Amino acid sequence: MRIFQERLLEQRKLNKLTQIEVAKFLNISQPSYIRYENGSAEPNYENLVKLADLFDVSIDYLLGRAAY
Repeated sequence: MRIFQERLLEQRKLNKLTQIEVAKFLNISQPSYIRYENGSAEPNYENLVKLADLFDVSIDYLLGRAAY
């Protein structure tokens, strides 16, 4: 899932959001969100959808299945 980690970090920075802000949006703790970015955890389906909506990209893009 390396591509997911890279795209998640890229989108967060492009949108000028902090890890804390994204974690609050997902209603999870900052350490939980950090685990998404470092690859030690994966979001559930609900949070994956929320991330795609937050960054205005497709789930396929976040998962590396589409160019955008």
